Amino acid sequence: MANQTHSRAQVEDRLWKEIKKHNTVMLGLAGGPPRHMQPMTAFFDDDERKGLWFFVQRDNDLLKETGSGHAAMMCVMHDQEFIACVGGTLSEDYDRDLIEKFWNPVVAAWFPEGKDDPRLTLLYLEPEDAQVWISSGSAIRFGWEIAKANFTKREPDVGETAHIRF
Repeated sequence: MANQTHSRAQVEDRLWKEIKKHNTVMLGLAGGPPRHMQPMTAFFDDDERKGLWFFVQRDNDLLKETGSGHAAMMCVMHDQEFIACVGGTLSEDYDRDLIEKFWNPVVAAWFPEGKDDPRLTLLYLEPEDAQVWISSGSAIRFGWEIAKANFTKREPDVGETAHIRF
């Protein structure tokens, strides 16, 4: 991947747009014993502090280990066009207004007692940094770059990577 050609603001804007568009991510805790990441639905709102919220049940493994805050990583992958890893601090953040704002039929399926389900809470990921990979285009371009790299013995130019701090 090539160095960054988009501005920091463009990369950050693209990150939030991709998360809002395809909100299924993999979320896990960093540090300590090895743990598997979990598929989660991420909610991002431009009106609130920059970060991501996740509906969870109070017996969720991530919540149990989070305490007052824990290092976490979240991965976003949408085909080969956009890949990102966001690092930050994960903590419980029960906020009734955000529950109201983000509530939808998919969330409701996991909480049969509705918004007042005593098992319901939110996890909040406060992002600190992200590594983002953005593909430069079509499958044809990718194939061309791979063929050219094999012929020239140089790495293919299939897009760019950027590191951003929040």
